[in-house]
Amino acid sequence: MRKITYDTSYNSDLIVGSLSSESKTESITDMETSNSSNVKATKKSSTANTNQKLPVICIGGANIDRKLYVKQEISTGTSNPVTSSKTIGGVARNIAENLGRLGEDVTLISVGGDDIEWKEIDLVSSPFMNLEHVAQLEHAATGSYTAVLDQHGDMKIALADMDIFDEITPELLKGNSDILKQAKCIIIDLNCPRETVDFLSHFTMEYNIPFVVIPVSSPKMDRLPSSLESVSWLIVNKDETEAFLDVTIKNMEDWKRAVKSWLELGVKNVIVTNGAEGVILGNENGNFRHYPAVDTPVVVDVTGAGDSFCAAVIHSWIQKKDIDYIIHSGLVNSHKTITSKHTVRQELSAKQIKIDMEEILNEKIS
Repeated sequence: MRKITYDTSYNSDLIVGSLSSESKTESITDMETSNSSNVKATKKSSTANTNQKLPVICIGGANIDRKLYVKQEISTGTSNPVTSSKTIGGVARNIAENLGRLGEDVTLISVGGDDIEWKEIDLVSSPFMNLEHVAQLEHAATGSYTAVLDQHGDMKIALADMDIFDEITPELLKGNSDILKQAKCIIIDLNCPRETVDFLSHFTMEYNIPFVVIPVSSPKMDRLPSSLESVSWLIVNKDETEAFLDVTIKNMEDWKRAVKSWLELGVKNVIVTNGAEGVILGNENGNFRHYPAVDTPVVVDVTGAGDSFCAAVIHSWIQKKDIDYIIHSGLVNSHKTITSKHTVRQELSAKQIKIDMEEILNEKIS
């Protein structure tokens, strides 16, 4: 059966700045590259998982995105003229579509209503991912997310109806344990309940499966697993980092300390994004690397920017690209997404992102 879920926010802080050639001269070493998982997984955590032909599994939100574009400066307490659009969204679903367009074999695990909204999601999503493991609930509504964007394309407020995602339970995942054991990578967004995230944290450690955690908003940071030692990648923005670590990031040193704090909690690879300042990546050996963002003078729509960044980073990592390629692919895909009206840009492919990177970096990509 096919089903839906919903997602909350996208990390829209990967937007403006400049991607300098200087950043390409720095290096980071010993990044974790064990992105594999055994065809016949055993219960020994030391067992390598080496079947690269099995799917990437995305778990979390899939929903209807409604966008309201305010025509002039927003006035509170009164009516504001808008234009509107409706698209398919959800953090896990958006990441899954990006990965599918990039050529990965992707399975989505989610929940949704038995309604017309899910049928719309099915129609758009099914060419890029396996939806057989999405559970439909007869008396629940498919998730929805409504964003109000100002005349510059920046989000001013978002309204999320996502109670349905509380049904992404450990029991639901246990019913899909066979395919989970076979995954070469599992990605979860924090629309899922805390107990589900904890379940997957233990599960991925037991079966030695790379585990990627994507926060969706600051209020949901308390859904991170109780132990972060299972987390292969955490891609988190400044606000989410400040909320979870109870810190304030005012400058580069604060930013670096925050990255170090994540690593001290057990995360193997972490990216903390910070708007126009770009991103800092750190690894478990204490290495750091700052990457400026891609300059984007004209922003069409920030929706999906963070999801496109995450997907390109994970895809490039799975393909065992070097660390510069991994981060630049994310920055470039995010940049191209916000210059498009689509949440997932329609021209995306493995070939196209390479062309885009060569164009923006002004160098040949092998």
